[in-house]
Amino acid sequence: MTRILIAGCGDIALRVARLLPDNYSLFGLLRNPARQAELRAAGIIPFPADLDNPASLQRLRGLAHTVLHFAPPASSTNETTRDAAVIDTRTRNLLAALSLGRLPQRLIYISTSGVYGDCAGAVVDETRALHPKTTRAQLRVSAEKQIRNWAKHNGVRASILRVPGIYAAERLPLERLKKGTPALVAAEDGYTNHIHADDLAQCVISAITRAKPNRIYHTVDDSQMKMGEYFDAVADAFALPHAARISRAEAKNVLSPMLLSFMNESRRLTNTRMKRELNVLLRYPTVTHALQEISQTVIKPRCSPVPAAAASAAPHQMQLSLPLF
Repeated sequence: MTRILIAGCGDIALRVARLLPDNYSLFGLLRNPARQAELRAAGIIPFPADLDNPASLQRLRGLAHTVLHFAPPASSTNETTRDAAVIDTRTRNLLAALSLGRLPQRLIYISTSGVYGDCAGAVVDETRALHPKTTRAQLRVSAEKQIRNWAKHNGVRASILRVPGIYAAERLPLERLKKGTPALVAAEDGYTNHIHADDLAQCVISAITRAKPNRIYHTVDDSQMKMGEYFDAVADAFALPHAARISRAEAKNVLSPMLLSFMNESRRLTNTRMKRELNVLLRYPTVTHALQEISQTVIKPRCSPVPAAAASAAPHQMQLSLPLF
């Protein structure tokens, strides 16, 4: 049995677990004992440990052939910072624990497209220079650098999946639309990028066997949408009113700093490398394809909440499905 260790057992981890064949044995780091039954039901053996507590990670030595690092950085701050010394301590603690014994052969990390910062709507491939504007994005850059340096030094095959806004039937901005939160006028709106949660899980599976050593991949669909267009598409699929459109100047007075930080970044990610090297065939090539299927299975407009486990493991994925991981 090939052993896989999962750090960050949220929604994507559970979807990956459902797709993996029976010849894999899954272990999941678990900080909250109340989730033991949930993980076991998904075929994941709970492994009590906390990435914020290095001492609890000592037993990881030599445990797994492959490590799936899905855990977000510890900091949840969203303010812009110029501190170049921002460090993702969770990744540092994990790598230190993995270095104590027999090393894994492969490590896959879910990062965010936010590492590029604002690209003014430009088409962006994996060679684009990084320019993170927020602390959360800087922490992701820190994690990426730590992983790539550690992997190169130790001969581990590392893969970085830069992920945009994740969505699924239960991960749509329906509450946002119902509350009437406005979007930007088209002329000032920015491009956003998306991936269905099931397609992201499949990308992870493909990366386990196909990814090249120390390679970065955009895991993104073929959609070319501005943020307001995305909200309108969701509204149409669920017979909800379109969000009102306001100027960027008006938005500064009525929207939260977090939401504004998403709106201040615009880019269009390429997925050529993902398709060619990971051989990924998207089940949902665009948001439109997914919404057509999702809306057909819903009798009336509703908003299914994000599972508490997914929310706690990846709070930035909730509801808005915006371009951050």
